[in-house]
Amino acid sequence: MFAPHSSLLPWPARVALSRLGRQASLAAQKFRARTDIPPTFHGDAIGWSLEGQTLEVVLHREPCNEIGSVMLRELEELADYVRAGAGGARALLFYSTAERGFSAGADLRELYSGMVDRRGQGMSRWQMAFEVRDFLDRIHAVFDTFDTAPITTIAVVHGFCFGGGFELALTCDEIIAEKSARFAFPELRLGLVPGFGGIPRLRRDLGNAVVRDLLLTGRSINSTKAGSVGLVSQVVPRGRGLEVARRVGEQAAKFDRATTAAAKSFAKPIPRDELRREKDLFIELMGSPVVEAALKKFVESDDPHSYLP
Repeated sequence: MFAPHSSLLPWPARVALSRLGRQASLAAQKFRARTDIPPTFHGDAIGWSLEGQTLEVVLHREPCNEIGSVMLRELEELADYVRAGAGGARALLFYSTAERGFSAGADLRELYSGMVDRRGQGMSRWQMAFEVRDFLDRIHAVFDTFDTAPITTIAVVHGFCFGGGFELALTCDEIIAEKSARFAFPELRLGLVPGFGGIPRLRRDLGNAVVRDLLLTGRSINSTKAGSVGLVSQVVPRGRGLEVARRVGEQAAKFDRATTAAAKSFAKPIPRDELRREKDLFIELMGSPVVEAALKKFVESDDPHSYLP
């Protein structure tokens, strides 16, 4: 999750240059239409293929699709492909082949390892927090691309859908939940808030009472509860999610592309100001000693399900 720095510049200068470079890169992405991304891809964390008019994306990084530097690099490739037109796809579908679920969230072991390494280099918590900002900027650029894609986007969720994985699902227009699905924001136990855009996107769709309950208790809700509050569009039996999602994609492909894009832009505005404020709050909290202590406890836990709320 931390990018290595070889520069001998003082850390404030490195941070400033990194942020300027990232801002320029993100701005350039808006105007870039890459032609070198294959229509079929199989990486270390994700894969995709164009099936009819639906671009199907599979998350396959064990044990439960933790989102770290490897997955982010491949998601950035996917985002470039989507910006370039997604091979003419009319729908984008995310699903997981990991037995435990859709995604357990951010790769906390990688985050803690990066913190330990940086501590050994003499960095303060605040210096490390600013480095994490680069990762957040990148993940937000990717998630914003999925959120605003001018095609119908669908997430098929089974098992764990926690933290960053939940935030990925929330970028989609529709969430189809199998009965085994559970949703949670466990970040407060780490001394943090969700950092990949989760709260602004969730508040866009649901009432504040539900948002605050998920955020402030860290408890998970099951698929039945998720359906009753309007978080998911359909609840289906175990093992049927992908089949149902493919039918949704086929239905969405029947409509004019420009009309779909206009309707989506109207019905699903992106909360940009709140997303920026969320990143600022995440970085502010990253500077607390509570975070490193909580991550250490998580990494050293013998509990096989230590990521559970």
